[in-house]
Amino acid sequence: MRVAAIYDIHGNLPALEAVLREIRAIAAELIVVGGDVLPGPTPVEALNCLLDIKTPIQFIRGNGEAAVLAELAGIESSRLPEQAREAIRWTAQQLRPEHVGVIESWPATFRIEIAGLGEVLFCHATPRNDTEIFTRLTVEERLFPVFAGVRSDVVVCGHTHMHFDRMVGKIRVVNAGSVGMPFGSPGADWLLLGPEVELRHTSYDLARAAERIRETKYPQAEDFAARNILVPPSEEEVLKVFAGAELKG
Repeated sequence: MRVAAIYDIHGNLPALEAVLREIRAIAAELIVVGGDVLPGPTPVEALNCLLDIKTPIQFIRGNGEAAVLAELAGIESSRLPEQAREAIRWTAQQLRPEHVGVIESWPATFRIEIAGLGEVLFCHATPRNDTEIFTRLTVEERLFPVFAGVRSDVVVCGHTHMHFDRMVGKIRVVNAGSVGMPFGSPGADWLLLGPEVELRHTSYDLARAAERIRETKYPQAEDFAARNILVPPSEEEVLKVFAGAELKG
């Protein structure tokens, strides 16, 4: 079985469409959506695009969905910066009741056996919650408590928007990167699993995508187009920021 893992789409429909075209071309048999389909500039369009896919698909919930659901319940997190809260409020206003019911049904994790890899556990950030941050540079000893009790051979995560493939003890831990808001090279990052692990990068028409994002009513459309599509932050820049936030989620 070949499984495509797509994480952190963040309402970037042009990036999602490009990745899905590639997934169809390679005939993946299952798509795992690893959370944070939203918030973002085209959240309803991205969600509907995923729900219309004919390929078998499995969703898990990310902290983005959790924050939007909390907003709809009248709970706003004071831990988030105002810019993030603004995006969450706007995204919550776009959803229809049927979308809310679908998102509420998504589990926190998903497990499946993949030939060549063994049992694979999909989570959003870490196996124990959806907000913890760690990177390819995080000292292994600090990660042992995070993965204690995990019996899977491979853990696939996201949340930090950067590809990596590393070991924590005997567990192979792979970050799927981000489809919609990658750090590093412009484009869309994702994974193809089975029988190997492939870190995939999909190019798409960035100028046209930025134009489409600017045409939305998303409150941060211009910044998203400039900083998340055309010229994303470098991996080095983000690693420095994350170094002070490791495992504090």
